[in-house]
Amino acid sequence: VQLVESGGGLVQAGGSLRLSCAASGSMFSTYAMAWYRQAPGKQRDLVARITRDGATTYTDSVKGRFTISRDNAKNTVYLQMNSLKSEDTAVYYCQAVSSAWGSTYWGQGTQVTVSS
Repeated sequence: VQLVESGGGLVQAGGSLRLSCAASGSMFSTYAMAWYRQAPGKQRDLVARITRDGATTYTDSVKGRFTISRDNAKNTVYLQMNSLKSEDTAVYYCQAVSSAWGSTYWGQGTQVTVSS
């Protein structure tokens, strides 16, 4: 499975961005998908997750500001980010988890920089 993220960039505090992650293959609808982020010098942390059934979870710091969604027809997962803060600055990674195969896949990451 190949995951390709897009949509990152430079935005002012309070602005919005939408990240996309396109997956290869025909099994996308069976994967749990997630977005992680990694700031310089810090570990990679979970931002949001969506199950194959559409249930979502968020880390506390983004609740009410970020929304994860998926379009199985397009093999794509999205992260809508609103009210961005400087502390949201990080490289954002897309993750796919196949419970059937016990496999985890990662994208290459996309940089999000929020200027204050």
